[in-house]
Amino acid sequence: MVETQIVQSIQERVRAAEEDIIRFLREICAIPSMESQIGPVGERIGAEMRKLGFDEVRFDKMGNILGRIGNGPKVLVYDSHIDTVGVGDPAEWPYDPFEGKIENGCLYARGAVDEKGSTPGMVYGLAIARDLGLLDGWTVYYFGNMEEWCDGIAPNSFVEVDPGVRPDFVVIGEPTMMKVYRGHKGRLEFKVTARGKSAHAASNHLGDNAIYKLLPVIAGIRDLEPALGDHPFLGHGKITVTDMKVRTPSINAVPDEAVIFIDRRMTFGETKEQVIEQVRALIPEKDRESVTIEELFYDEPSYTGFVFPVDKYFPAWALDEEHPLVQAGQKTRTLIGLPEAPSGKWDFSTNGIYWAGKAGIPSIGFGPGDERLAHAMAEHVPLAEVVKAAEFYALLPRIIQETK
Repeated sequence: MVETQIVQSIQERVRAAEEDIIRFLREICAIPSMESQIGPVGERIGAEMRKLGFDEVRFDKMGNILGRIGNGPKVLVYDSHIDTVGVGDPAEWPYDPFEGKIENGCLYARGAVDEKGSTPGMVYGLAIARDLGLLDGWTVYYFGNMEEWCDGIAPNSFVEVDPGVRPDFVVIGEPTMMKVYRGHKGRLEFKVTARGKSAHAASNHLGDNAIYKLLPVIAGIRDLEPALGDHPFLGHGKITVTDMKVRTPSINAVPDEAVIFIDRRMTFGETKEQVIEQVRALIPEKDRESVTIEELFYDEPSYTGFVFPVDKYFPAWALDEEHPLVQAGQKTRTLIGLPEAPSGKWDFSTNGIYWAGKAGIPSIGFGPGDERLAHAMAEHVPLAEVVKAAEFYALLPRIIQETK
């Protein structure tokens, strides 16, 4: 059993490191890492891990930053994506989006909650756990990675490439409001392409407008959600047209090609094939030969030039409430003094789509902040939660070992 003294020792060390933890967060938020350009922020995180005495600190081929402590037979990965979305027009921000500001105990900055806010607690928590002898039998990794443009690709590469590490457990640091999360809906990204015939707009009767062929498909998607799947934990399926591109010789011509892009959130019981057929059924019979559906594929090089091709299908996942990892997370929360709360789920997607969804590796989420603030101009994270999270990350490995 965990002695009260162990928890007290962790909390004392976290309190002693509080200023360093907050300073570390501010410094990594101040380093832009948009569009998967995580090299500079990865260097800063690597420097902190070296300062804290991690056994190994390096970048992988994709350009994700890794820090390892220990060589035990059980492997635990703390996953935190350190890339961010863009800021739009910087002039619209009431403060510098990277330097940010502290107000009412919160850090306002791009990436503060999505998801750099978990990194300081993970890095310091693992170092504290090592110093207190809580990592016996473990190999633990901090994994700071790229996620925004293709969730799951970084852990997929981590497991299958250079040198290939398959963890026994994963903790995802996406914001959970300091609760334990245990799943989320899956996702399929695909496109519908309509092909027509170009003509001068003045003689449009000679053409075949590709945009018009997509109108019934778009309207059908708009009205489709009541027919989508449902699940008591993960919730109802979702579908959204997210973008449209048109090919036309000029703005005075009938377009000969139009493409819509679709984001389909999938709950349990829905298959990729069913999702495609639902949309195919919206195409009018007369247009079946000229309107096609295609799953999207991601093969963009990372900032290091590394390419890891993956299809953009991301399965739903959830651990049972009684799973030992979920129970370990809940017990850890209680021991560090957080109020009792049921486990939950994310509404958005995370790297869990690979860890648990594709690879079947038990995974939970725990992180500071509220996911509803992700990508928002008012993005912020409570600094008290950032610091408190270090206690959770430090204690969890010991609790996992004790939970049967």
